[in-house]
Amino acid sequence: MPPTYESLSSFQRDYARLESIDRKRFRKAVRQFVEDLAANRLPRPGLRVKRVQGAPDIWELSWAPDGRATFERGAEVVMSEAHIIWRRIGSHDVFDRP
Repeated sequence: MPPTYESLSSFQRDYARLESIDRKRFRKAVRQFVEDLAANRLPRPGLRVKRVQGAPDIWELSWAPDGRATFERGAEVVMSEAHIIWRRIGSHDVFDRP
């Protein structure tokens, strides 16, 4: 079963500012991320999922050469399923306030 998710208002504002091609790239990366989570495996290397330096509970996902999205794991909404909270999306600038 795929993970549940929510997004913070900061993510929604960032997402609204993205170009349509970047939204498409992000959605493709999320589909791959969801496939990996649903299959109970580590995210594929191309997504470059890793912890954000200086923010131990926040992770980043790369969706383009300069495209990053930050997220954290939230409390389960559906038993035994990951819950992702999308925090920010954009370029490396999102790391100023992940």
